[in-house]
Amino acid sequence: MLKGETKSGFKFEVDETTADDMELLEALNEADKDLTKLPDVLNKILGPDQKKSLYDHVRDDKGKVSITVVSKEFIEILNTAGSETKNS
Repeated sequence: MLKGETKSGFKFEVDETTADDMELLEALNEADKDLTKLPDVLNKILGPDQKKSLYDHVRDDKGKVSITVVSKEFIEILNTAGSETKNS
């Protein structure tokens, strides 16, 4: 299990085998063309419980979950998990 934390303090765990998933690759490709597919990618990488935790982590005082903020956190998660994979 790869563990990490974003700069904003969101702690996450990603299964090491997650990157070796053809369906994840397809979901990433779709999300690159259509941002509405990002929740599917988050589910595949984080799972539904951690995705909800991420949304709660970035939720503002009005209850809104910013697409921009989630996207930045997602990129940080990918970069952190990717560097951990390279270091293993």
